Amino acid sequence: MFLKPHTKALLFSLFLLMQACGPLLAQIEPTKEPDSPGLLQKLAERVRAAKNKILALGALTQGFAGAYYEDHIQPVTDSYVEWASGVKSSVWERIQTTIGHYTPFNTTQVD
Repeated sequence: MFLKPHTKALLFSLFLLMQACGPLLAQIEPTKEPDSPGLLQKLAERVRAAKNKILALGALTQGFAGAYYEDHIQPVTDSYVEWASGVKSSVWERIQTTIGHYTPFNTTQVD
């Protein structure tokens, strides 16, 4: 199955996100007192730390995906893009030439 580069990067980012959040979720221990002071502050700090890790992993993943695209995908697709552009130009020239020589009502008779 062929996936577009940005789809691969998204899937890879989601995988890394799951890997990063698993240990963070395991570190959160339930407290015996549901109304203990500072619980929300601790949770907020952990959420900020998780967010920063996720953003860092996202930037890293985007960098890897961009490098992979430039090194492996773009060199292959550039030749196909050039070929398609050449075919389009050639067909367009033929259409213009054909239309230029087309005369629907030829008034001169050929003997």
